[in-house]
Amino acid sequence: MNNLDKIIVKGLRVFAHHGVNKEEKINGQDFVLDITLWTNTKKAIKSDDLDKTVNYSRIAKFAQKVVGEKEFNLIETAANMLCEKILDKFKNVEKIRILLKKPNAPTDLDFEYMGVELDRKR
Repeated sequence: MNNLDKIIVKGLRVFAHHGVNKEEKINGQDFVLDITLWTNTKKAIKSDDLDKTVNYSRIAKFAQKVVGEKEFNLIETAANMLCEKILDKFKNVEKIRILLKKPNAPTDLDFEYMGVELDRKR
């Protein structure tokens, strides 16, 4: 993992229907993703060519689609699926960290968000 740089997508809002409560499945809610990707950017830097790096716009659109299209009881499952799909689709990603935040988790406590953070690598 030497010589790897980070590409970051922070605060990506995704509307989805994840949760164990019936209301969460019916009404859905906003989730927030922070995605950190490790990749070798040397070729991209040298060539100034977008195709030689990880396109953060493509990652963000892909993540929004993946997290929003299927329902899960657990955000752990949703985050893991996203990690696996990104590693499968984007071959130049060596490592990924996903922080999936649930700012409107159904509780009467005062909090910023509940969440899960997963790290995966090839």
